[in-house]
Amino acid sequence: MAALPIYRWRLAPDGLATRRQLRSLGLRPGGQDVVAQLERPRRRRGPLVAYLYLVDRALPVRPMTVGRTAALAKANAARRWCPACRRDAGYVIPASLGMCTPCAYPDEQRVA
Repeated sequence: MAALPIYRWRLAPDGLATRRQLRSLGLRPGGQDVVAQLERPRRRRGPLVAYLYLVDRALPVRPMTVGRTAALAKANAARRWCPACRRDAGYVIPASLGMCTPCAYPDEQRVA
């Protein structure tokens, strides 16, 4: 397999875009292979890498259907549900806690 061309930050040629850039244009990679890499240097760790795709081979983003909208709403509602007290927390429960704030810190809630 041939190595991918590597471009420095902000120096990629026209006609190439990252996934986010494609999405802002209303496009998606559409199954095409990565054609190049974009590297942004960092001081303490290795460079940040973004993959580039051809804009002219990108496909339009698929529209949201009724079923996909319902599934997304159900998934977002599940992220608000506390497994400890079995209530809707009213916000997305942090993954670091795994439960709503009153359940995670019961002593601090009594003091207030």
